[in-house]
Amino acid sequence: MLLVWLYGVMVVGAVSRSAVQISTEFDKAPLAYSLSAVAGLVYAFITYSLVRGGDTARRAAFVCCALELAGVLIVGTWTLVEPSAFPDATVWSDFGVGYLFIPVLLPLSAMYWLRKGVLQRQQPES
Repeated sequence: MLLVWLYGVMVVGAVSRSAVQISTEFDKAPLAYSLSAVAGLVYAFITYSLVRGGDTARRAAFVCCALELAGVLIVGTWTLVEPSAFPDATVWSDFGVGYLFIPVLLPLSAMYWLRKGVLQRQQPES
C-alpha cells in the first residue's frame, strides 16, 4: 500500500511539474521537461500495475521499475557530468535530490517488494 501511495505522489508531482514547465517555458529546457513528463508516465504505469495486481501486472511493474532505475542512474550521472545539458532540473536530476532521493530509492524498494512477493508465491507449501 505504501508503494502505491508513494508512486501516486510521484505521478502527481512529476506530471504536474512537467505539464506546467512544458506549457510555459518549454524552450528553456526541452530535454529536462520532456524527461520529467516521461518519468511521470512511467510512475503512472507502475502505479496502475501495482493496483491491478496479478502476475502479469507485477512482471510489467518490475520491468518498468528496472527501466525507471536505469533512467534515474543515467540522468543522474548525466546531470553531474554535463550540467549544461540540463539548464533546469528533471525529476531524476542528481539522482532525484529535488525529490529527497525518492526517485532512486523507490524503484529499488518496489523491485525488492515485487521480487519477494513472486518468490513467496512460487515456494511450495510443506
